[in-house]
Amino acid sequence: MRTQIVAGNWKMNCNLDEALHLLNELKLKDFSASKAEVIIAPPYTNLYPIHQNLKDTSIKLSSQNINENEEGAYTGEISPSMLKSVGVSYVIIGHSERRAIYKETDETLAKKVTTVVKHDLKPMFCIGEVLEQRKAGKHFDVVKEQLEKGLFHLSASEMENVVIAYEPVWAIGTGETASPEQAQDIHKYIRQVLAEKYSTQVANETSILYGGSVKPTNAKEIFAKEDVDGGLIGGASLDADSFADIVMSF
Repeated sequence: MRTQIVAGNWKMNCNLDEALHLLNELKLKDFSASKAEVIIAPPYTNLYPIHQNLKDTSIKLSSQNINENEEGAYTGEISPSMLKSVGVSYVIIGHSERRAIYKETDETLAKKVTTVVKHDLKPMFCIGEVLEQRKAGKHFDVVKEQLEKGLFHLSASEMENVVIAYEPVWAIGTGETASPEQAQDIHKYIRQVLAEKYSTQVANETSILYGGSVKPTNAKEIFAKEDVDGGLIGGASLDADSFADIVMSF
């Protein structure tokens, strides 16, 4: 049975004091009635102190990025062993902002996936189309190509720890949201592509998250769809009440 997940991507927000304040607000929430695994992804500078403050909770910790190399002369970069040493379990790879702003290629992302899996971390691999591709009816082709180039070098056993996050790029930070039916259609397609490459079992056991302007007002309807296993939450994860409401949608 695949895991239902709600992950909060804090992006480049929250200095340490702000991060600890937000965390303390989250720790006051009772998530016990939710079926979802809760993950937060703070900036690098906040990972260790937040890890220290998460020890008495079930909340998991994710990094927002990683370098594809294990160590070396890569100024400003972070290695997998560094992340593991501060309690990180998950790593977001291929977020649309990394692809668009920092020009991360499919080849680079595939290397990052390999490094993450090798070090027993769990990749949260992001895929999704921009507005022009959606309007041209190419969204299925886009996500299939991103899956093939970013993940399909992995074995079926390595895929067991991979989480996929579908992001309609046109809905991130815009207030626009794919309809629950649109989300279901493409999540179902992603699962079909996984089944064709690996097996129905692998496809059915892979968690696929939706990541496009999820809010408390739409989360329950989106998460109710058969092939939507949760969300990668951006702005709403910076408000403890909103994030908790999304988690409790399960």
